[in-house]
Amino acid sequence: MATRVRSVYRRLVFLTWFFTLDLIMFGAFVRLTDSGLGCPDWPGCYGKLTPFGASGQIADALVQQPYGPVSMSKAWIEMIHRYWGSVLGMLIIAIVFMAWRYRRQIGRPAGLATLCLVAVCLQGAFGAWTVTHKLMPAIVTAHLLGGMLLLALMSWLAAREKAHDSIPGCLAVFRPWMWFGLVILFVQIVLGGWVSTNYAALACMDFPTCHGQWVPEMDFAGGYSIVRGLGESATGEIISQQALTAIHWAHRNFAIFVFVFLFAIALRLRKEQGLRAPAQWLILLLLIQVLTGLTTIFFQWPLLIAVLHNGGAAGLVIAAVTILVRLNRAGTDYKVLP
Repeated sequence: MATRVRSVYRRLVFLTWFFTLDLIMFGAFVRLTDSGLGCPDWPGCYGKLTPFGASGQIADALVQQPYGPVSMSKAWIEMIHRYWGSVLGMLIIAIVFMAWRYRRQIGRPAGLATLCLVAVCLQGAFGAWTVTHKLMPAIVTAHLLGGMLLLALMSWLAAREKAHDSIPGCLAVFRPWMWFGLVILFVQIVLGGWVSTNYAALACMDFPTCHGQWVPEMDFAGGYSIVRGLGESATGEIISQQALTAIHWAHRNFAIFVFVFLFAIALRLRKEQGLRAPAQWLILLLLIQVLTGLTTIFFQWPLLIAVLHNGGAAGLVIAAVTILVRLNRAGTDYKVLP
């Protein structure tokens, strides 16, 4: 009985982790296709369960704004994202139920699973606020950050269920450095989210300089003013090019620091058998992020590459969290129960 319960729980955790990663990728697709207001209310679409039921309202919106945020395709993209999020929430509820009901058989504390449930509920709230606040950059960026935090929690939950070779106790010294690496990675994700939500990806069209200068004219106060609408400054005017340049430049240059720091740690940790796989993934994903970031600039933000860039950030979170979980076991003879 206990073996069967642990097997079901483990499969449920990995399935939910996979759904979380997919939802983040699809969320990037929603944002990059400007489908966030495809249904301008929440949780339904013009009060209907599906865009089919709201076809009349969508048609009227298209007549009023032929190139506006509402269309049948955008409505479906937005609603599929919401349906997907609902399924993810139900899967996490199932994990929490099993974690508490069968905690003795599973052999794990239920606190982390419960924290995942809190995180997904907050994500649902931010999803609603994203719509009701008309894609306000601060809300959309917080929604992106919340998705990555949920992925980190689910990755921690999944990494606990995967066996690996033992880690020498001496490698515990890298634990605080890896925590710092995860923190700066999330800072970079927030900076990247701010670029995306402010549509500043093409604010600098050259590389490695920006507008032909290493330090171009920038407006950091305007670019990082938090309480403002999409495409607006804090005073309600159209956001300036200098502000958009500041947003892009900060993300681009902080990326260098994150790359060097995580790359150096991963090179060292890949020498250890128990850490080799996640460390190699971390190195590969860092290189892919550089490639997709540069491709976004040189090819003027193709949709597929932009989505992959978001996915690469999610992959970095997964790899970094997996390394941390294993470093926390350094010096122990940890084995996953069958």
